[in-house]
Amino acid sequence: MKKAIIFYAVIIACGLLIAAGPVYLFKVCAPGCCSSYPTCFWLVKAMLGMGMIITALGIFLAVFNDIKVQLGMTIGIFLTGIMTLLCIHVIIGGCELKSMSCRLLTIPVLTILGAIVTVYSGINILLTRKK
Repeated sequence: MKKAIIFYAVIIACGLLIAAGPVYLFKVCAPGCCSSYPTCFWLVKAMLGMGMIITALGIFLAVFNDIKVQLGMTIGIFLTGIMTLLCIHVIIGGCELKSMSCRLLTIPVLTILGAIVTVYSGINILLTRKK
């Protein structure tokens, strides 16, 4: 049970950091620095949605006790983690200049958080399937 609570806490914390981190903690470039709205502005909007989904699924995962429901929620978290990484590196990305704040801080931190969510939920999928 303690392992499950730790898993829920890690997923919820990562989801909150993915959603709110680029806005409050590791900010992206300000509008007007590159163009009217830099690419990283849209990345923040996408991460807000992805982080909210991860957080909500993490909360639901802690609430529901049925093993099949938990497996489904964990698969949803896994797929959202993959989508987070794809948005960061393939679909949206950041500014072109490597000296911009989104390239120096935001994208590396979001990549680490997305990887934690993806790997952690992938391991949980394997462990849940064995039960």
